[in-house]
Amino acid sequence: MHPKGSSSKIYIHPEGLKFAAIFFVVSFLLSYIWMPISYLGYFFTFFTLCFFRNPKRNTPQNPNSVISAADGKVCLIDKACPPKEVDMGSDEMLRVCVFMNVFNVHINRSPIKGIINNVVYKKGSFLNASLDKASEKNERSSTIITNTNGSKLVVVQIAGLIARRIVSFVSPNQNLEQGERFGLIRFGSRVDIYMPLSAAVNCKVGDKVIAGESLLATLS
Repeated sequence: MHPKGSSSKIYIHPEGLKFAAIFFVVSFLLSYIWMPISYLGYFFTFFTLCFFRNPKRNTPQNPNSVISAADGKVCLIDKACPPKEVDMGSDEMLRVCVFMNVFNVHINRSPIKGIINNVVYKKGSFLNASLDKASEKNERSSTIITNTNGSKLVVVQIAGLIARRIVSFVSPNQNLEQGERFGLIRFGSRVDIYMPLSAAVNCKVGDKVIAGESLLATLS
């Protein structure tokens, strides 16, 4: 089963088409009032189409590999407990955080092949997503995935300073392929991946990563 928005043949995600259409119509109408201001509207139309681009990715299929769920820059690697609302206890896990700016692709992809145990949404603040406390304070959606070898990961989509909507394409008990699209976050945000402490990290802070392609860690 492929969730809504998972087709690799759609290169602009449908979530963005409606925004682009609104900007275009408003820009067209403004051109009858004052042409220079309509140029700004056309710019936002183009920016929206770029923001919601939905490129095809070549994902390495390996049950022991944890692939990046987001495009962006690795901003933090540490040990931390998953969000309280996912109810996974107080044990720490290895955490790799990827910050997305407004110019990155914002389609999020599954880091592993597995089954979704749960998807938990929590309301919160809209702090700068690059801050450490954003993981605890900001609005977020947590997707818990168990891979074919029994390893459990938590992928947390975190809203940012500008992002105001987290969109999930999936639901509990759904199977995900490695690199499959499972959601997006509008306009600048962050994705945290929690994995077993035994995983070997294959990236470092400051690395630029690509969703569905870049290796973040290897599971033991």
